[in-house]
Amino acid sequence: MLTAVVKPHKQLLTMSYRRIIDERITQLKMKNKNGNSLLLDHLLWSNIHFSLGFCSNSCKGAFENRKKHKFSSERLFPLSLDSISLFQSECLRCFRSQLNSKCHGLEKAIITQANTPQGTKLVYDADRKRTLVVNAEVFNTFIKENPFPNKTWDSCAVVGNGGILANSSCGKTIDSAQFVIRCNLPPLSNGFEKDVGIKSDIVTANPSIITEKFFSLMRRRRPFAEAMRIYGNSMVLLPAFSFGQNTPLSVRAFYTLEDFESSARAVYFNPEYLRNLANFWRSEGLKSPRLSTGIMMASIALEVCSEVHLYGFWPFDVHPYSHQALTNHYYDDRKAKNKFHAMPTEFNLLLQLHRKGVLRLHLGDCTPDEK
Repeated sequence: MLTAVVKPHKQLLTMSYRRIIDERITQLKMKNKNGNSLLLDHLLWSNIHFSLGFCSNSCKGAFENRKKHKFSSERLFPLSLDSISLFQSECLRCFRSQLNSKCHGLEKAIITQANTPQGTKLVYDADRKRTLVVNAEVFNTFIKENPFPNKTWDSCAVVGNGGILANSSCGKTIDSAQFVIRCNLPPLSNGFEKDVGIKSDIVTANPSIITEKFFSLMRRRRPFAEAMRIYGNSMVLLPAFSFGQNTPLSVRAFYTLEDFESSARAVYFNPEYLRNLANFWRSEGLKSPRLSTGIMMASIALEVCSEVHLYGFWPFDVHPYSHQALTNHYYDDRKAKNKFHAMPTEFNLLLQLHRKGVLRLHLGDCTPDEK
């Protein structure tokens, strides 16, 4: 079983978060940036409401019980993150029940030949005017059976790519999880193993990465197959039916892995699941145009895992403990080109779930004996 992995510290997150924001605003002014910082962009949140629906009163507070409020930096960190060390089974069962009843992730998160037979009309989740009737060629690329067992895994690690993971020494702790989920084909070698580990059971693949790094698999395909070796026998999860251009690219990814006899296998997000998931989080106050990969995978983990541990989920460019500047990712400082995602809002939701013991956010360095 994984235990708390935030290094004890008397002043972890008890300091006012406003201090960090004020420091960052000063830095931005000095650098003459034009509102590109995630922190600055989200200082004026308003009319956000959070709820846990039918959950008991002890769990409803995780989402402010539908109370509307303007953004307050003081709300973001009202207590030390390490003051909660136990998973609260009542709240976890409640939240998992909500997710399962509205999203059906166990059965529908990933397209299979069983849940999406030939002839099914798929409605794309992002480009909702686009549909596709599943023909034999596409159907044959679907995984045959549900990859999730009837029972849940004991412990799962969902690994984001935030710069907070750099020099964290969390690799062994992450790899000790029974099931490990990674996002957007992250680098795991060349020294990163110490901080992020090497184990992978699911790794998502953003089509834009395949387009940029592997020329949409329209040229030599071997480099892509070789790049997937680092992920072992993982499922490579693709949003094949989000946008029209994703479908042929995802099918090419499937055949590339098959043709080069890769241990990894391509699987596809179910667009129905992604629509349901977006509606679920929208009902909880998340109004972004599109969910981030991180919260998608955290949501799946909450349905299939008894304990969910999140690493690298820190969307700000100042470290919460050392107050040092952070790169955007643990492997580079490349900024996002679009504003599809509301990362700080998502983080606030996850933080509240942490406070209720539904999941655990890990924002500190890991110690050698943590498992």
